[in-house]
Amino acid sequence: MTDKVFVDTNVFVYLFDRDARVKQARAAALVEEEAEAIVISTQVLQEFYVTVTRKLGKPLPKPEAEAAVRRLAALSVVDTDVDLVLAAVTSSRRHRISYWDALIVEAALRGECRRLLTEDLQHGRRFADLTVENPFLDA
Repeated sequence: MTDKVFVDTNVFVYLFDRDARVKQARAAALVEEEAEAIVISTQVLQEFYVTVTRKLGKPLPKPEAEAAVRRLAALSVVDTDVDLVLAAVTSSRRHRISYWDALIVEAALRGECRRLLTEDLQHGRRFADLTVENPFLDA
């Protein structure tokens, strides 16, 4: 069985970012390679929608963005609940990372992931049994 992998928002955003073709290709390959093992959180769904509709050079039309969110929601999704929020508050202080990054880390841990694919945290950093991997280091 393949270890679960938590995929952060930025990986999915690059799928739609026409201004970052190398990262777009890498993100597409990653999503295809890891398809059966991907875990995300409700935070990822929220951030994805806001980012692709407001922050891309050429934002997605809202119906297209909604369709993409619906496809992502079919993945294994960790809900952001009160316990997760409180764990992230503690984790952000303990690890000296932003609250939002801590919320991603705690969701990945709750989802029993061994790897966290993101460019927002230090490559190789560990949080318990979770290892951060920046899939765009060479991109």
